[in-house]
Amino acid sequence: MERRKFSREFKLEAVKLVRERGVAVAQAARDLDLHVNVLRKWVREQSADPQQAFPGHGQMKPEQLEIEKLRREVAKLKAERDILKKAAAYFARDSI
Repeated sequence: MERRKFSREFKLEAVKLVRERGVAVAQAARDLDLHVNVLRKWVREQSADPQQAFPGHGQMKPEQLEIEKLRREVAKLKAERDILKKAAAYFARDSI
């Protein structure tokens, strides 16, 4: 069975159904053919960060972008450090 994907607009409307119209989470989940826990998770995500909730495919939150950038930088610096260690060991071996 393939995993279902929902658009940002669908998720926002589902959350709006629960929060603004006062429909119970269980009833809204049944009406939308969703698992109750999925809808609860969407409500929780939207209340935690309304502007950045449900970023979509390939779009990351600004914090996630910064973390990814820093991880790439760390990997690059480790590679440079390893090269320098090997060069230092090579030249130290030749000077003996």
